Amino acid sequence: MMLPKGANLQKIRNGVKTYAVTPHLPGGFVKPEVLEKYAQVARKYHGTLKLTSAQRIMITGLRGEDIDAVWAELGMQPAMGFANCVRSVKICPGTAFCKRGKQDSVKLGLELDRRYIKKEMPSRMKFGVSGCPNSCAESVIKDVGVIGTDAGWDVYVGGSAGSHPRLADKLIGGLDYDDTLRIIDIVVRYYQKHADIERVGQFIDRIGFAKFRQDVLAEFAGGAGAEAAAAASVAPAERLTAMPAALTEGTLVLGDPIRPDSVVADIIRVYPQTISTLRGFGMGCLGCPSSTGEPLTKAADIHGIDVHELVTALNQVALGGK
Repeated sequence: MMLPKGANLQKIRNGVKTYAVTPHLPGGFVKPEVLEKYAQVARKYHGTLKLTSAQRIMITGLRGEDIDAVWAELGMQPAMGFANCVRSVKICPGTAFCKRGKQDSVKLGLELDRRYIKKEMPSRMKFGVSGCPNSCAESVIKDVGVIGTDAGWDVYVGGSAGSHPRLADKLIGGLDYDDTLRIIDIVVRYYQKHADIERVGQFIDRIGFAKFRQDVLAEFAGGAGAEAAAAASVAPAERLTAMPAALTEGTLVLGDPIRPDSVVADIIRVYPQTISTLRGFGMGCLGCPSSTGEPLTKAADIHGIDVHELVTALNQVALGGK
């Protein structure tokens, strides 16, 4: 059975697959009547409601054959997107709802959500918008994070949790609303243009924060030659060899056959042409932190895939079947 439209595979137990749907709720704001609909649908299809860390409500424990009906009864279009895309924009209450708020995080966060949610990126990407330095939206462990201060917005880049946690680097501070949106747009476009299948922090570590900051701020300031500098920041020949050692735990090199114990991140680093094959087998989230140390056999088991069939298909693409 192919992956149901707008669903994620959650579990395989005794050969039975269960799925989840996660409708998009910008900023986690939901009207009472919509919340009631969630409960009605979950009850009817024997699902469980789960509040996610991305301020959404997941309905999990669903059967694949019920997914279309679930979306229809919710009265929503399936929440579709690329696996490697802007996954979430986490927003704190800010000045709209919180006595400690220094900036309007709801206004900024909802605008970022409108602009970027589900947009395809080199890897998964998360935003955090915090209205004060308490940082309730965990902005310093997001790919792009902003934190409100008395002086305006401070912008951070490159944060992540997962198997290789990284605190974000401060890019610039004291910006107003419009300039904050403008520099975030520059950061996103720079990342889209130059990154491999790697999180923003991994990309920064590969090219150096000084280089990243210089190029981004040059364009922000309207400096002459900023585009040319950005275009030269990562030469194509370097893109498959300059990966920092911390990002992969395998030993695969060009010319080696792919084996069941090959690490997923190594496969896509050495043989990027296999990406479409992996996605075709349902392994779309190739920027997931687990891929940095997970052997193909484990990933295949999690996704309910025959690893030997997958290895054969990957080697056909990587080595021409040799």
